[in-house]
Formats: sequence, C-alpha cells, structure tokens
Amino acid sequence: MLRQDLDSLTPSRDFSRRDFVKTSVGSGFAAAVLPVGAQTVKTSADGLTVGEVTVMVGDFKMPVYRAQPAGKTNLPVVLVMSEIFGVHEHIADVARRFAKAGYLALAPEMFVRQGDAQSYGEIAKLLAEVINKVPDAQVMGDLDATVAWARANGGDTSKLAITGFCWGGRITWLYNAHNPAVKAGVAWYGRLVGTASALQPKHPVDLAGALNGPVLGLYGGADTGIPLDTVDKMKAALAAGNAAAKKSEFVVYPDAPHAFHADYRPTYRKEAADDGWKRCLAWFKAHGVA
Repeated sequence: MLRQDLDSLTPSRDFSRRDFVKTSVGSGFAAAVLPVGAQTVKTSADGLTVGEVTVMVGDFKMPVYRAQPAGKTNLPVVLVMSEIFGVHEHIADVARRFAKAGYLALAPEMFVRQGDAQSYGEIAKLLAEVINKVPDAQVMGDLDATVAWARANGGDTSKLAITGFCWGGRITWLYNAHNPAVKAGVAWYGRLVGTASALQPKHPVDLAGALNGPVLGLYGGADTGIPLDTVDKMKAALAAGNAAAKKSEFVVYPDAPHAFHADYRPTYRKEAADDGWKRCLAWFKAHGVA
C-alpha cells in the first residue's frame, strides 16, 4: 500500500539526537524517517500561540497540536492530517504555516490509541502494528471532537477546511464526505481506491458523490504507490457526483514522486511543494475558508 515510503527514506543529513527526541505532540521526527534532510523547513512561532492541547473524545484524552495567531479569535479552522508517521515536527510546521496565514490549525494525533507511530523504525512494522488497526469510524469521531474543540476555543467552524498528506490525504476525502460543515479540502497524494474492509468500509472513490465541499487533489505523476489510473477513476466518479464533487479538481505534477511536499525527506520537490501550497491557500480562500 505504501511501498513508496519504503523507497524514499535515503539518509541525507545527520542531525544530533536531541533534534529527534519527542517530548510532546508536534516535536521531534519519526524514527522511520531519520536522518532528516538538510532542506527541512522551520517556521517560526513568533506571533503565534502554539503547542499541545487536549481534546476529549468521550473519556479519552487525545493530544492535538494547535497553532494560531496569538490573541486572535473567530479564526477560520483547518484540520491538518498527518502521514503514517503521526504528528511530528514537519506536521507541526505545516500547522504553523497555516497559523501565519491566519488560521486556527489543528493537527490531531490520530494513532495514539493503537501506538506511538513516531517510535517505529521499520515502516512495515508500523503499518502492521499501528496504522492498519486504525478504524475510519474512529478517525471520523476524533475529527468531530476536534472541530467541537475548535468551536469552543476561538475557531469559526462555519469556515472549516481539511488538508492532509498520504494517509491524511485519504482521510481528507473521507472527512469531507462525513461532515456537512466542511467547506473545502486539499488532499496531498492520498490513496483513492482500495478493497473494502471492516476498518475501511469505503474509500474516496466510493464517496466522491457525497462530498460536502470541493476538494483539490495534489498528486505526483511519478508516484509509484498511487497510479494515475486511480486518479482517472476518481475524476470520473467526481464528474458523476454532486455539485461539490463537480467543483473538485486535480493537479498532477508530472515528475513529482510520492511525498513531494515532505521537505524533511529525499522525496521533496520544492517547485511542486511551493506551487501546491499556494494552490492550497487559494483553494480555501476561493471556497470561503479564509
């Protein structure tokens, strides 16, 4: 399913151990991606309120990385969905980038019930023992609770968006179809098709006609894990869907591999990543989330 993750973890720079020690959600880097690349982006927290908050999901305490402009309220809300490595420093950095653009950005740690995704050094073991045990229904409920927290803590959830990367890209499509409050989504190289199972009863292609807000799909033409024929299947499903589906679009970067936005990995392609980021912000603004 995620063979591309195995293929793209070539070491490129050695950092000191303290750069990777996880002390809270949004800190350090996942063991499976070490060492991180020299081009890793670091966004300042100046002018922001950042750090871990706790969202109650029933009686479960879910850690969430929060970033927002300091002292501001009634902010548009963006949910930031991680890759399989959980909410490590890169995902926190993406949240800070959204905060710099005026958003309340929330990145929930979706795998915490199943295990610590950042502690695994082997991707195959991480998938088997943690990621593949996470039910879609659990994720939807966790995100509903995150949105409720945002509503009670300075967020304007009438302006709600979601974006995500790889695993989180798939969830972007699913949550868009799940929550009528979602105004727009941006899915970065998320899987579109798959076999139905008890934990994953439906995939994006099955829910294309039920989207609540238009989705912009940002995909790589050289992504060996997400063949372009699956993008074509999704395009066909969207064309036959509702109004939000018909407004959805894809941008495929011909030479970009999987994880082209991940500036801490060798797969990073700056030109595609920068263009995708500009398109992401413009997409949210165009659909009333700004």
